Amino acid sequence: MLDKKTKLPVAVKDVVIVAAGVAIVWASLWAYFGANPFFVVSSGSMEPVLKENDVLIVRDGGSFGDLKVGDIIVFNRPEGGDRVIVHRIIEILEGKEGDRIIRTKGDANPSSIPGTDYPITQDDYIGMVVYVIPGIGVVTKVISPPVNYIIIAIIFAILFLNRLGKKSKTPPPDAGSSEPSSPAGPQPPA
Repeated sequence: MLDKKTKLPVAVKDVVIVAAGVAIVWASLWAYFGANPFFVVSSGSMEPVLKENDVLIVRDGGSFGDLKVGDIIVFNRPEGGDRVIVHRIIEILEGKEGDRIIRTKGDANPSSIPGTDYPITQDDYIGMVVYVIPGIGVVTKVISPPVNYIIIAIIFAILFLNRLGKKSKTPPPDAGSSEPSSPAGPQPPA
């Protein structure tokens, strides 16, 4: 039977493998999408197309020059940059220096809001919405800090303690046999 000292490195290895797997997946997503690809809709300004708590998968990939009227984009609020906004492009203008300036509007809003919906430049642009996962953003509200850290710690603790507490699956020698065995097989009665 293994003692706790020999199980400890195995438990640490399991925790490291899980942490490395999460890091690799996250880094791959960042590399593929060009930045953090996940955003959660936090208002009803884009209803009925996007609802509150929908998760958006956003991709930049240098797409600012390819944007067209009707695309739904994610951008930093032009005035102050204090909020991330998700709205639809309603107009693309050319600035004095030939640069693109975009005007957006929330589908549920009556008109564009100056300082929020325009003027959007390439510096404000985060990316274009490429996929919507309906409603699961509520999970991010439930497991926001510090709850998410507590949940992660509990998962790692369970994994770690589970590995330490497992008993050896190898039965001891001659377990389950009450009669001695003979190398020659069964012997006739004498």
